[in-house]
Amino acid sequence: MDRLDHLEHLDRQLVDELAQVARETVRDELREQTRRQRRRAMLYAGSGAVALYAGAALALALGLGLAAGLPDWAAALITAAILGVVAYVLRGAARPSASRPTPEHPSAPDAGHRSHPGEHHLGGGAPTAPPGGLGLAYPPMPAGPPEATPDASEPRPPHPDDIDPEQPHHRA
Repeated sequence: MDRLDHLEHLDRQLVDELAQVARETVRDELREQTRRQRRRAMLYAGSGAVALYAGAALALALGLGLAAGLPDWAAALITAAILGVVAYVLRGAARPSASRPTPEHPSAPDAGHRSHPGEHHLGGGAPTAPPGGLGLAYPPMPAGPPEATPDASEPRPPHPDDIDPEQPHHRA
C-alpha cells in the first residue's frame, strides 16, 4: 500500500509541474502578443493623428486658394461646404447599401443567402416567419387597439357573478 501512496504522490507532483509549465508558457505567449498589439495600436493612432493634420492643412490650403479670388467669408463658407460633402460621401461609403452588393447581402434577390436565426438587420422589415424558420407566418397585426367596452348588440358569455343560484337550471 505504501508503494501506491508513493506513486500517487509522484503523479500529483508531476501534474502540478506540468500545470505550472503550461501556465508560464501561456503567460509568456500572451505577454508577447500583447506587446505586438500595443505597438500596432500606437502606429495606427499615430497615423490617424498625422492624417488629421494633413486634412486640416489641405482644408486651409483650399480656403486660402479660394480667398485669393473671393472674399474671406465666402472662401470659408465654400471650404466648409466642400468638407461637409466629403464627410457625407465618406459616411455613405462606410454604410452597406441595398443597391451595392456586399459580402453579406448580394444584390441579386434571394441569391442563396438565408437569414440565420437571431440575425438582426437595421432598417429591415418585420419578420414573416418565426425565428426558427419553421411553422406558419405570424398573424397580421390588428388595425387598432381592442375595444374596452363590448357592444350591447353582441352576445357575451355570462359572468359567474351574473348567474342567480336560486333560478332553476334547465338542460336542453
